[in-house]
Amino acid sequence: MRRLVIVSALSLAAASAFAQTKAPISLRDMGSFHVGGRVIDITGQPIKEVVFTPGGVPAKVDPNGKYQVEQMYVQYFLPQNPKGRLPLLLWHGGGLTGVTYETKPDGGDGWLSYFIRKGWDTYISDAVERGRSGWTSTFKGEAVALPQGDPWERFRIGPAGSWSDDKSKRATYPGTQFPIEAYDQFMKQGVPRWLSTDDQIVAAYIALVDKVCPCVVMVHSQSGSFGYKVLEARPDKVKALVAVEPTLGGDRNKVASIKNTPILVVYGDNAKDHPRWSKIRQGGVDYAAALKAAGGSIDIVDLPDAGIRGNSHMVMMDRNSDQVADLIQKWLVGKGLAE
Repeated sequence: MRRLVIVSALSLAAASAFAQTKAPISLRDMGSFHVGGRVIDITGQPIKEVVFTPGGVPAKVDPNGKYQVEQMYVQYFLPQNPKGRLPLLLWHGGGLTGVTYETKPDGGDGWLSYFIRKGWDTYISDAVERGRSGWTSTFKGEAVALPQGDPWERFRIGPAGSWSDDKSKRATYPGTQFPIEAYDQFMKQGVPRWLSTDDQIVAAYIALVDKVCPCVVMVHSQSGSFGYKVLEARPDKVKALVAVEPTLGGDRNKVASIKNTPILVVYGDNAKDHPRWSKIRQGGVDYAAALKAAGGSIDIVDLPDAGIRGNSHMVMMDRNSDQVADLIQKWLVGKGLAE
């Protein structure tokens, strides 16, 4: 166990040192804003007396009135020498935030830094009810959070039955690229999510697309469904869609409306054989066939077939994440979307 701790510490230190050796990122601008949402009315509630700070003076609070809800927080980073022909929007998956694309759990550079360095005007957001977008008690249903061991198997770091509270007894898929020494750091990114907010999330994403696009949209996991829905709603503004391990494809009744937008779908290792992910992947393959039959352009890449092995569901956090990003960048360049 002592050796494991030492190795973990050295791995994290090495990743941090490597990140510091790269040339600094030069920006012409950066900033943030909120977009979307709506104003609701709350009525019929009693006035309350609230002590905001323990030991402080009580204050009367009237909860009746208008409230801003369902907005989305967005950050943007505009490189000094842009090479992407359009903005790139990064959308995260369920139970997570835009941190997904920021510094990796092991301290290495994430895809936010990668694509800024490649010259993309990059927009990264926290979906409605996540992170700095905020949440409201008006959401229907209860929030859902994942216990510590759940993502280990759900996100294909290890196979079914591989998790243990005892680190020395945990098992991984052979050759996994996920930095298991940083798993606890990864779990600190997790946030609660609701199962009833898809429409509100999509509405905010559409508002973002209306504000900054035409653009390229990159989605991951849960946001795969959102990416397709936004593409179907704004096919003139989403000029390419990159779907990294999407959990769901688009509406097969609407494939004709998006056939002019190129799509890249990427799956990591062990997806073909996993009890759940094999079904998710097959759904994506079947959707791709329907889109191609309608004249659409969609490429599916299973990373092991491209010689890139060991990737978990959290591809952008894996040790070889730059290899995968290189593949995506090459595809985007091939579509004439970047220099």
